[in-house]
Amino acid sequence: MSSLAVAPSAASPGPSGVPASERPPKNRIRRDWRGWMFVGPFVVFFFIAFIAPLIYAIILSFFQPQMVWGVSQGEQFVGFANYVKLFQDPNFWSGLVRVSLFLLIQVPIMLGISTFLALAIDSGRLYGASFFRVSVFLPYAIPAVVATLMWGFLYGNQYGIMASVNEAFGTSVNLFSARLVLVSIGNIVTWEFIGYNMLIFYSALKTIPVSLYEAARIDGANEWQVVRAIKLPAIRGALMVALIFSIIGSFQLFNEPNVLQQMSGNTITTYYTPNFYAFHLAFEANNPNYSAALAIVMGLVTVAIAYVVQLRGSKGMG
Repeated sequence: MSSLAVAPSAASPGPSGVPASERPPKNRIRRDWRGWMFVGPFVVFFFIAFIAPLIYAIILSFFQPQMVWGVSQGEQFVGFANYVKLFQDPNFWSGLVRVSLFLLIQVPIMLGISTFLALAIDSGRLYGASFFRVSVFLPYAIPAVVATLMWGFLYGNQYGIMASVNEAFGTSVNLFSARLVLVSIGNIVTWEFIGYNMLIFYSALKTIPVSLYEAARIDGANEWQVVRAIKLPAIRGALMVALIFSIIGSFQLFNEPNVLQQMSGNTITTYYTPNFYAFHLAFEANNPNYSAALAIVMGLVTVAIAYVVQLRGSKGMG
């Protein structure tokens, strides 16, 4: 017995009992480009202002000016020769060791003072806390060049307060000497950024629920126990953010040595910090290719150290 296969009509019901003509069409994902109207300007600006210069610096670092009888003959591709030369450059290592020492000493002191001030304001026992908070933050609003000039005139052993102190006590302390100039720079940077870090920590302290303090009082905890068990753990994340910013700022140290160089004689050399050395190579020694290689290496060093610190901090918080 033969059977004929009859194709279902458009009106015949489907498996769900609803005619095919009445079933809603399947949803198709349609591309909507309207979002790019908002994101596009930022992407273009980000590429022009960040990605393109970075690519250009990387390309520039693989070339070297070719001079014949003192006349430029363009640039010659030298591969990694600039990087090999950089790692053999004692001036580069001298500046890198100096900013590393600066980071290991100045940053803990600065963050420690900022933490103490934030805890003092948050305790509610500081008289005039609002005025004190604004006063400590005010140095951050002063441009770094202006702040360095101000402190430079205070440090001068022939003028300013330091000269008066030496004259009054018969001393000869020179804060611009090779032994003390890094300490002087550290004092300027600390003065500039204590208030900024203090506000970060204070903001983190204000997010602590009041119920934790009430529970601690019920348990009979004293003020130090509250600080150690509640407040310090609460600002650990903010402390990690401030630490990473401070690491980046230390390796980018430039304004303070640049301004103080004119006031301290020959104490601050052109390779005092890596950033200062890169500036000298690019604009004074007319060697932008070597300067680009230095900048790329310092960027990688900064990213690597900041990443390691963040990774260890994340494990500690976990």
